[in-house]
Amino acid sequence: MRIHEIELFHFRNHTHTKVTWAPYMNVLIGPNGAGKTSIVDAIHYLCMSRSFVTSSDSHVVKQDTKSFLLRGHFQGQIRAQFQLSLSYSRGDGKKIFVNEGPLDKLSDLIGMVPVVVLSPQDEQLTKGGPVERRVFIDAFISQLSRSYLRNLMEYRQVRRQRNKLLQKYAEGGAFRVEKTLMQSYLEPWNEQLVRIGSKIMDERASVITKLERFVQVNFTKISGLEMKPGMRYESMVRGWVENEEVVVDSDQAKSKAEVDSPTTSTRVERIEQCFNAALDEQFDKELERGQSLVGPHRDEIVFYLDKVELRRYGSQGQHRLFALALKLGQLDYYTKELEDAPLLVLDDVFGDLDGERVRILLEHLKAHQGQSFITAAHPVAFSDFVDFDHPDHLCVTIKDGNVAETN
Repeated sequence: MRIHEIELFHFRNHTHTKVTWAPYMNVLIGPNGAGKTSIVDAIHYLCMSRSFVTSSDSHVVKQDTKSFLLRGHFQGQIRAQFQLSLSYSRGDGKKIFVNEGPLDKLSDLIGMVPVVVLSPQDEQLTKGGPVERRVFIDAFISQLSRSYLRNLMEYRQVRRQRNKLLQKYAEGGAFRVEKTLMQSYLEPWNEQLVRIGSKIMDERASVITKLERFVQVNFTKISGLEMKPGMRYESMVRGWVENEEVVVDSDQAKSKAEVDSPTTSTRVERIEQCFNAALDEQFDKELERGQSLVGPHRDEIVFYLDKVELRRYGSQGQHRLFALALKLGQLDYYTKELEDAPLLVLDDVFGDLDGERVRILLEHLKAHQGQSFITAAHPVAFSDFVDFDHPDHLCVTIKDGNVAETN
């Protein structure tokens, strides 16, 4: 996948910025606050309909304006050429257009242009709470599987309706019925929660097992440490997750779990049985708290180094290296699984890396067959690895929300 050109109107500190990109490596140089991150965040908006920097669309509207507009011209293997436009205005929300035709749902955009982002915020994946990791794995799989995204959205709707019933019961009043009657009220929602949630959990566990191998390979390359990273899916639904150790001797290596694993339908049936049992076990607590306490919305992905939990015991450097290996693993996973190579965005990732780590990362970028976008406050050693006189690569300087010069 390639983006040929992007235009930003009233986006952060950009009044009107237009950049024509090179097909491979694109480097944006400039001081902090110049507008580099805004440009690559605009790329992410066009791919994922949201910012990777902030959770609020209103925060990216240029000061003293009410709306922003983004346009991008893309080219890929599946779609020869197409234009994406995304607009937001306070009061009207977001609208997305493909070749000037409106998308009915924002979710239809996900996966159209696969993207991987490496940024300083990645450390929250290893240091933050379970929500950070659930959001990561859900976005990860959604770009690969439209059916997973549909299941995720349907599950959220079912859980929302189920929670309304539980909240009414917890609040008391006229709705405080007998527990047996409450069970009958919940039963149709339980059935849907279990059916959809079990598919989500099975898919997560399968993807995490595969992703772990890519993370292990990349961690070994970039860290120089004799430590083995691991990933484990921990579920509130007990008794179905298996955590066999994965061998990483070659790209063809497989875990015993993959070789001997049952069919998808058998696995999902097993999860459904455990899910129903967990709902029965937590029934009284759910009534008391007024919320759904069991399901993929409560699950966790735990990261390890040599079987020691990273979140609790990892050093600052180990967190940084693991997060970097995780995102490079995502890149390699997508490159292998997708027909179109994903776009790669690296926002201010070189500042905390030593010279050897910078060299290894740049070598990795050179091997990437897709298009890359890199922001940095200083040129680092880019020119030692990339010939910016060649039309395949581009280096621009950003100043005060403008493309000041092109090298």
